[in-house]
Amino acid sequence: MYQTVLLDLSGVLYEGESLVPGAVAAVNRLRQAGLTLRFVTNTSRQPAGAVVDKLRHLGFDLDEAELFTAPYAARRWLRAGGYSPHLLVHPDLRGEFAQMDQTQPNAVLLADAEDELNYRNLDEAFALLLEGAPLLAIGNNRYFRDSDRLHLDVGPFVRALEYAADIEAQIAGKPSRLFFEQVLADAGCPPEQALMVGDDVQADVQGALDAGLHGCLVRTGKYRDGDEKRLTGNAMVEDSIASLVTRLEERGSSNED
Repeated sequence: MYQTVLLDLSGVLYEGESLVPGAVAAVNRLRQAGLTLRFVTNTSRQPAGAVVDKLRHLGFDLDEAELFTAPYAARRWLRAGGYSPHLLVHPDLRGEFAQMDQTQPNAVLLADAEDELNYRNLDEAFALLLEGAPLLAIGNNRYFRDSDRLHLDVGPFVRALEYAADIEAQIAGKPSRLFFEQVLADAGCPPEQALMVGDDVQADVQGALDAGLHGCLVRTGKYRDGDEKRLTGNAMVEDSIASLVTRLEERGSSNED
């Protein structure tokens, strides 16, 4: 039996401002089955409060403590290491790090900063990396889907700074094993009793499998034909979160394939 279900947000529960059909009812059915839920996201354009507000506006009933974001994981990592971050993040996300000393930065935090990812800002981050500052990235996703089309995510910019400074970034969000371990510790669940549901074959599903969780790839959001062929390991593939929940109900929430 699964104890905990981790749900990616964009592409699994909604796309842009529109609900994925059946998503609200599916989440309610997971709750009714007595499963612990965690809403997990690498989103770095909105603070946690805005993410919760959006989910509630769309009809999802959740407690703010059930949301686990990559910026939150990044903040924990920076504090644990005693770092002062140089922020290359979206302006709307700066408030998430307002309580951290940033006067003498000795680490670079890179996120999907949208128009802030310009040459001047990237070059400033590069200079700090050459001085030995570690690079922490909110995620490593190649792209994401908004309501209209696919858009560049932070991953390509992570690769650029890694290449230029000849370093390897630490990843705070999915697919980092550390991220999944933090979420499961928060939920009090061992990995073998947890299921991760996502539309990103690498960041969501493969990352979860590599961390010892079960995984389900849904054919919504950024899913593209043939993505499941890129998986190493066994994972479920379902048309949507709604069809997954139906399958779990039919199996009595058994984690047997």
